[in-house]
Amino acid sequence: MTAPAPAPALRTGSAAGRGTLLAAILASGMVFLDSTVVNVALPRLGAELDATVAGLQWTVNGYLLMLAAFVLLGGALGDRFGRRRIFLLGVVWFAVASVLCGLAQDTGWLIAARFLQGAGGALLTPGSLSVLQASFHPDDRGRAIGTWSGLSGVSTALGPLLGGWLIDTLSWRWIFFVNLPLAVGVVFAALRWVPESRDEAASRTGKGRRFDVAGALLGALALGGVTYALIDAPARGASPAVLVAAVLGVVAVVVFVLVERRRGDTAMLPTGLFSSRLFSVLNVFTVVVYAALGGFTFFLAVYLQNVVGWSALLTGLATVPMTVLLLVGSPRAGALSARIGPRLPLTVGPVIAAVGLLLLRRVGPGASYWVDVLPGVALFGAGLTLVVAPLTTSVLGAVSDRFAGVASGFNNAASRAGGLLAVAALPLLVGLSGTGYEQKGALAGAYRGALAWCAGLLLAGAVLAAVLIHRPGRKR
Repeated sequence: MTAPAPAPALRTGSAAGRGTLLAAILASGMVFLDSTVVNVALPRLGAELDATVAGLQWTVNGYLLMLAAFVLLGGALGDRFGRRRIFLLGVVWFAVASVLCGLAQDTGWLIAARFLQGAGGALLTPGSLSVLQASFHPDDRGRAIGTWSGLSGVSTALGPLLGGWLIDTLSWRWIFFVNLPLAVGVVFAALRWVPESRDEAASRTGKGRRFDVAGALLGALALGGVTYALIDAPARGASPAVLVAAVLGVVAVVVFVLVERRRGDTAMLPTGLFSSRLFSVLNVFTVVVYAALGGFTFFLAVYLQNVVGWSALLTGLATVPMTVLLLVGSPRAGALSARIGPRLPLTVGPVIAAVGLLLLRRVGPGASYWVDVLPGVALFGAGLTLVVAPLTTSVLGAVSDRFAGVASGFNNAASRAGGLLAVAALPLLVGLSGTGYEQKGALAGAYRGALAWCAGLLLAGAVLAAVLIHRPGRKR
């Protein structure tokens, strides 16, 4: 007989508990930093590497594509082979890819390194939370996860400021090089304090969560094909390469659905989840709202530097109020949703955020941060605050508890896919291509058009919530 696995025993007040938290927080900080600060660096790296709009799009989307496609597979690998082991592999992978990003000599090199960085993030991201879940004593688990969430959020808020300072003081390359000392700290803390854990039943029998490699590859092919077609269409038109990519992406979506349906509950994404209409609607809502967020942040950072004339540091400062509002207000929004249900917050929140974007369309050369930018950013952040926590809670409440992990993972992937598709599609929709982002007139018109599209997406999300979203029923 094999002895049962020991119960998790780390306490938050112990040295091992603090070290494990340190490893998880630093690792998440690397991923969040590179998710938020790259947009601020786009004008500088674009000018230095002579990048086109398509090059800037792929710099953002290469990272998002790998995260969205492989994050669920990364979680399954950790459950089977050891959560600390896969977590450390992801950290080292991410650090090496970050150095390659910082050393890039052209856009092709940078984009390839960003793909690698996203793959490392897909191994690292689920591990940072699953290590806490599996390692801490049940009495301290909530406190540990709350500390991780709060301090990771602080790193998200400080990321644009740190990145802007590095860009102005040193170079855009240092937003990637800074990950190296962080990774060294994570590896040291993880090897010293983080206990190994895995799904023992799956490790012994080979059953349990399976590696749906086919599903992950088909998901990546679907997102990659559609993204390539959208990004290259402005320059190539309806060329054979664009048409083939679009058809390949659509076919991959169909085959993905067929494969996942055949695998049943062992699939990366069990299609039975979508028998819940609420789960399906919430994920469509997620794609729509996070598409607006991704498109807005992509255009705002480039516009503030290339048209308004702000420094990278001041551009990074512009989005800090949004993150602070999310940190402070999300617990209260979650509590409100628990009392009155998610429909009202998920309806009102996108409307407030859309008003903020419409205000930001008026920003022009010589704009004042306090008068012209802050009100719109604050409204957008307030609206988003009403959305994030109620959305997460509702997604988990829409499925049975046994699928909570995969439901949360898919919703996370849906949010990244929304941002990816927005960054790919909006330049096409507003007529921005080539080196148009360096021309003030072309970029100004594209910026205003993009924010109008993003506001429209938010209002569509509000209508969706008002009509189709309700309070999740009691689960058996």
